[in-house]
Amino acid sequence: MKRLIENELIYGRLMSVDQPHLVARYNKALAAFGLPETRLENFRIDMTGFSPEIAEELGDVQYLDPNGVNRRFVILTPEQENLPVVHTQFSNTAGLMHEFFDGNRRAVSAVTIKDALYGEIEEPVDVVSGVEDLLSIEEVRFRVLSAENMLGKATELRGLIDRLKTSKDGWRDDAMLSRMVELARETGDIRQNALVPDKLVFPHRSYWANHFGGVFIFRDERTSTVICDHQAPGFRRSRPWEVSYIDIADHVRIFDYLSGSGRLQLPRASWVEASGFFTLRAEMAVTDLIGRIDPEADFARADRVWLQTWMHRNAARIAEEGIYPFFQEALREVSATGQVKMREVRPERRLMLCRAMPDHADQWLVNRLLARLAPFDFVTRFVFDKQGFYESYDGYSESYRAHVVDVLSTTYLNNKAAFRSRLYGLEGNQDDA
Repeated sequence: MKRLIENELIYGRLMSVDQPHLVARYNKALAAFGLPETRLENFRIDMTGFSPEIAEELGDVQYLDPNGVNRRFVILTPEQENLPVVHTQFSNTAGLMHEFFDGNRRAVSAVTIKDALYGEIEEPVDVVSGVEDLLSIEEVRFRVLSAENMLGKATELRGLIDRLKTSKDGWRDDAMLSRMVELARETGDIRQNALVPDKLVFPHRSYWANHFGGVFIFRDERTSTVICDHQAPGFRRSRPWEVSYIDIADHVRIFDYLSGSGRLQLPRASWVEASGFFTLRAEMAVTDLIGRIDPEADFARADRVWLQTWMHRNAARIAEEGIYPFFQEALREVSATGQVKMREVRPERRLMLCRAMPDHADQWLVNRLLARLAPFDFVTRFVFDKQGFYESYDGYSESYRAHVVDVLSTTYLNNKAAFRSRLYGLEGNQDDA
């Protein structure tokens, strides 16, 4: 973990909170959640207000997500919108937070001058006990409060203004006028600054949930498709008339669904050769094999000559596992014919050759699923499935961990947007998928 932190591969790009008034506002939010106030004078937060330092202090990494639903948030500044989300149970938490910031930009900016916003992303369930609970989350509502009660004061002032306008004798009520002046000193002119967020309900579209080993829910116009372990509670029993279920081990049906729904980009020379996607996956397959059968290998020497030497000495093992020669053959076929004949590819390997359709709304979610199904490719897994990457990283040898960190630091972290554009055809600067 220390190596990941030092190289900003976990908890990177967070915002430091070190001003006493911001710490005090954060503590008021913690108290409102029923949590102990922090004694820290300096800590970091992500877009939702999650702090790894406070999580360590409390001994609870779930302190803003106690039941895996109804995620809590703390907003100290509008600048949080540009931060990643580093801990979440749902893949679309960051997207929902972006929608909240975008829909209430003026209110967030106005309130956080003197106050902090906090609350919950409310879902229709309190605990997830089965697939049905996840399917029932079709929209969420942001329940928003403020640490210094700025929202309550603004609402009170709005009511007094309305009363003054409608009452014949309101201007003679000295107590009311004094209260209005008192409130205005704290809130400012609410006719100019909108203090109360008004866009609070957002749709819950396709997403991944970190429950029952990971559940992928894809929503189409009339149906939904659930992809997860077949032993998850409620699998094939919840709403079978409108929900299709696919076991995550059934690569044939996953391929058919993703390609049939336009979510999958099949291997064509037009993108395969320019992206280097097959080459990356072939190299990942070899280094993963080395890490598994020779965990003490000196990866510090792992240049191309060292790698070729190891491959020559272990040619039989590489051929037996088959993934590296599979990608080499796919590269030759693409070069010769411009495509890969997928019907001739073993079903369990078809998805290895594909990436998400770059212009589909579910591109990040599909790539997360594909990364989960190809765990040997730690680069793709880090980009799209960080939770899965961290789980795998815990099982790596120290030598392989050092190699993984070095590869990610010298490739992906150098220019994330350019790397994603070249390898996966994705545009934009989203770092929190």
